[in-house]
Amino acid sequence: MLIGVDVGTGSARAGVFDETGKLLGVGKHPVTIWHEPGEIVEQSSEQIWQAVCAAVREAMATSGVAPGAIRGIGFDATCSLVVIGPGGRGVPVGPSEDPARNVIVWMDHRAQAEAEEINAGGHAVLDYVGGRISPEMETPKLLWLARHRPAAFAEAPHFFDLSDYLTWRATGRLARSSCTVTCKWTYLAHEARWDADYFRATGLGALADEGFRRIGTEVVTPGTSLGKLTPVAAAELGLPAGVTVAASLIDAHAGGLGTLGVRIPGEAPDATRRLAYSFGTSACSMASTQGPTPVPGVWGPYYDAMLPGLWLNEGGQSAAGAALDHLVPLHRAAAALAQEAASLGRSLIAHVAEHAALLAPSLSETIRVARDVVVVPEFLGNRSPFAEPDARAVISGLGLDRGIDSLAALYLAGLSGIGYGLRQLLDRFAEKGIAISTIVASGGAAQSPLSCQMLADSTGITVALPDAPEPVLLGAAMLGAVACGVHGDANGAMSAMSGSAQVFRPATGDIARLHSARFAAFTALQGAARDLRASLRGN
Repeated sequence: MLIGVDVGTGSARAGVFDETGKLLGVGKHPVTIWHEPGEIVEQSSEQIWQAVCAAVREAMATSGVAPGAIRGIGFDATCSLVVIGPGGRGVPVGPSEDPARNVIVWMDHRAQAEAEEINAGGHAVLDYVGGRISPEMETPKLLWLARHRPAAFAEAPHFFDLSDYLTWRATGRLARSSCTVTCKWTYLAHEARWDADYFRATGLGALADEGFRRIGTEVVTPGTSLGKLTPVAAAELGLPAGVTVAASLIDAHAGGLGTLGVRIPGEAPDATRRLAYSFGTSACSMASTQGPTPVPGVWGPYYDAMLPGLWLNEGGQSAAGAALDHLVPLHRAAAALAQEAASLGRSLIAHVAEHAALLAPSLSETIRVARDVVVVPEFLGNRSPFAEPDARAVISGLGLDRGIDSLAALYLAGLSGIGYGLRQLLDRFAEKGIAISTIVASGGAAQSPLSCQMLADSTGITVALPDAPEPVLLGAAMLGAVACGVHGDANGAMSAMSGSAQVFRPATGDIARLHSARFAAFTALQGAARDLRASLRGN
């Protein structure tokens, strides 16, 4: 038996699996998130760890599995920065001065100015983040800390990516995953080194002078055994101390590991032809290649960051499910419909989506309901392929309509807009010779036939939705399976545990032509917004 742990933006979840990938029990516990002016978003690492412990205990209780049957545990988490002080206590990272608030969350954009400054330097490591570093990555955030909170920066003996913090809490080992430090910290995994010149040139020379001991001197492949749970961690989790702990993954990458091996009739599971698409609060799109393939505006190429021995290009958007959550309440009928949804035991989004799916003879036909409404849902910038964190949403075609049909039209326009953003990324991949035949979807926002069909239709690419109910947790459990030897390697774990998938083929004919026209409108609105930003800032 195996455990997978996933720490998302709002909760910690755990799943108990057997060696075939069957889910036996799930637990979930909320995590507090603090928002402050200046795009500050913070969390507490101690609270996150306690939420993990509660989720694991709940998953074990619901599974009926005896603790002694657990062989391995794997962790994944958001790519948030954890700042640890002497003795393992938290260090305050913002104006609250609260030492419990020691996590700068991935979506925190306080370091945008630092990111722009780094990008202006033309550093060699930027070739491995798509040419431009993001304020969501860790070195801009570290630079912000060094400048704005120098005492906190100097005091902290450890800076962790969140998933590496979890394995440290579990084992006491300071080893970092090649996934986290390569994707978010500029570690050059293909050369097994940090670039000291980069850190010195960007104002973070103190880390280089120390031999990088505060950000990681031991880097290992995801799924590597980090040893056993410590007695303290075992007691907190309610597990035996003999459970093996695996080197971690970022949450979206765990979704990739848990989905790319799914069985699709008539299709070989070739990871280099499949796009792992994690559609949750944000969207992460991950393409694997045999060799390094730089794609402008797309993070990577990263070596050994998700699947062993392969290179990874990572695109996506900072707001995807979160964009829909923000878009729908903007409608004038949203408040009344939210009350109606609550009376039926549903969220507003679920209520509107269920209604939208019934407005046409087929899921593909629902796009006609959107009529002239076109949404560019870049409420939190464009992560890829344009790397424009200052981009913002554009909505065209709104009228004075009331009622749920009108709100459904806005929802469908937003959902198709997410698909058109993915289409732009797939086009950029194709230009560089990365040919994707299937999008394998995971994440909470993908768990509906309407979402998957709209993604297929708006991109023109087949979408597969794994039958596994918790693919991200499954990916984390696969790490545990490899670490403890239940399966020999990642490929073996994927083959044995991934299961099958539901397939959504893209529409053809009139619907395909309609999406092409809407995609052109989407692109025009996006470009017009870019020009307007430039014009307004020039005056």
